[in-house]
Amino acid sequence: MTTEPDTHPQATGAGGPPPGDDRENDSFSAGLNLKGSLREAMSAPPTVYEIVGGQRFFDDLVDRFYDAVEEDPLLRPMYPRDMGPSRRRLAGFLAQYWGGPPHYSEERGHPRLRMRHFPFAIGQAERDAWMAHMTASLDAATIVDGTGRPLPAEIRAAMFDHFDNAATHLINQPSA
Repeated sequence: MTTEPDTHPQATGAGGPPPGDDRENDSFSAGLNLKGSLREAMSAPPTVYEIVGGQRFFDDLVDRFYDAVEEDPLLRPMYPRDMGPSRRRLAGFLAQYWGGPPHYSEERGHPRLRMRHFPFAIGQAERDAWMAHMTASLDAATIVDGTGRPLPAEIRAAMFDHFDNAATHLINQPSA
């Protein structure tokens, strides 16, 4: 898994309903056009970052996630007592990854996810617990515009796939 995928199976297509199809397409109605690679879609206006509501969306997503991690007996020991810096780093990384300002890279350089997570014993159970909390946070996510609208299906699927791939990539312990 890289932090910059070139393609995404659900990110290709016409960017709207097929000709003659009157059904609404979430990404089409949201203004997102997922033609070509996911990288192109993330950087072409409007970016995913812009569509979901900017930094506040990622702060909220990460806050829900870390609120759950704080109560998780398997994951909590991997994090420092003060999880504030961890929250800010993850929210900043995700915001940048999905088309926001490059503050994460300016502050920390390349993400180097495997290197940064190598000191922690991450097996299938830890990966699954992490994914359960992130999936729950993603499922609760709404567009930050005051309407409470859910994420467009294509954005939710792309984010889920990113988290799933990253979590699996970070496993560094053999299966039991």
